[in-house]
Amino acid sequence: MTSQMFPNCRIHPTADVSPQATIGEHTSIWQHCQVRERAKIGMNCVLGKGVYVDLQVNIGDNVKIQNYVSIYHGVTIEDGVFIGPHVCFTNDRLPRAINPDGSLKAADDWELSETYVQRGASIGANATIRCGIQIGEWAMIGAGSVVTRDVPDYGLVYGNPALLRGYVCVCGDRLVERETDPHPAESVQVQCEHCGRQRTMLTSDWLKINRSALP
Repeated sequence: MTSQMFPNCRIHPTADVSPQATIGEHTSIWQHCQVRERAKIGMNCVLGKGVYVDLQVNIGDNVKIQNYVSIYHGVTIEDGVFIGPHVCFTNDRLPRAINPDGSLKAADDWELSETYVQRGASIGANATIRCGIQIGEWAMIGAGSVVTRDVPDYGLVYGNPALLRGYVCVCGDRLVERETDPHPAESVQVQCEHCGRQRTMLTSDWLKINRSALP
């Protein structure tokens, strides 16, 4: 029945996909996934085993979501994002099961805190993403990290809490300082160690790297 509702997709018989969801063409949804009402998933996406996509979540095109990822209401994921296995997003900064009077919290007894993952970003396995932050384009989150603050475009962060440890290329490898600009107070030239791509970055952004205990 699900395959008939989304004829140009590959949806495993054990997946639970709401008929109120929107699924783009050529997307694959594998065993035991759940996609809830009014969720929007773009074209050419892959959702691995056991992925949970909550109410009204927005996911772009060409997104890869590995096994047992939990994506809760309030999360927006742009095109080309990679999410490793067992990553967990959150959406409530002050979670409680009950109110001060002891009554069970209802659906409107909390404040939604939204999270944005921008184009091309990658999130390593078992990372936890605190709600209310933005992960920039082509950023890289290390496995097992607890991300509690915004991550800049191309930023490499890892640890608990995750700290800015460098910047990465669109290919995923680390950017290193190549040479300084004639006006070093303004910009720095960086280059990918793997593919050779070069970028000009603001010196103020480059100096934000936390260099303690770098490998």
